[in-house]
Amino acid sequence: MAEYGNVRRTSAGVRTAEIDAGLRAHMNSVYGLMSVAMAITALVAYFVGADMSRAFNNQPTTLLSYGMIETMLTSPVRYIIMFAPLGVVLLFSATVNRLSKAAAQGVFFLFAALMGLSISWIFIIYTDMSIAQTFMITAIAFAGLSLWGYTTKKDISGWGSFLIMGVIGLIVASIVNIFLESSALQFAVSAIGLLIFAGLTAYDTQKIKTTYLQMVNTPGGQEWLAKGAIMGALNLYLDFINMFMFLLQFLGNRE
Repeated sequence: MAEYGNVRRTSAGVRTAEIDAGLRAHMNSVYGLMSVAMAITALVAYFVGADMSRAFNNQPTTLLSYGMIETMLTSPVRYIIMFAPLGVVLLFSATVNRLSKAAAQGVFFLFAALMGLSISWIFIIYTDMSIAQTFMITAIAFAGLSLWGYTTKKDISGWGSFLIMGVIGLIVASIVNIFLESSALQFAVSAIGLLIFAGLTAYDTQKIKTTYLQMVNTPGGQEWLAKGAIMGALNLYLDFINMFMFLLQFLGNRE
């Protein structure tokens, strides 16, 4: 937050207003990109998941054949679907500086579609109503946490290392629990994961804000910020998706 204070102290009248207006436009771009990505994920997950649910109930499917669904769920293809989003996001993070803005945005939306495919199974396990209710609760919580991260005068940049270590711990615990199949460990992972990504929502929002204030007046800063908005949207998107998935394990009603 010190950077924001420095910008305001060294900028007079119109200059400060321009910076604030630019910051609002930048944040609107971030949230807009995230919203489009969430819509893509929701649509892909719903239509694929609905066909999976129909297949399990021996009803006619609309988009996918029974054979395609069986392949997606029982063959090694399921591992490709599971890990494809991770592969895309890692590749995207490594190459974003070499991509054009349009290409970076396209990769982001491709990632969102793959994520929708990878979580479509939730429509087999949970009722549509409980998924919708959990999504709305997640959206409300996310909005509150992100608003706090944007408006707070407290510098929470120190949370970053702790939260990233927590994410690594979650990944390790989840892998271990694949073999242990412990319901107690799964409950602990879900509860701690929900708290970690709640913290990351506020942290990432403040980081997007302070990064804009650092870069806005630097040479080449505007070009960088165009892609920075996409990266910021990706970070917030991941926070939302993970909060939703962890919360669904507590609030979702099983079919």
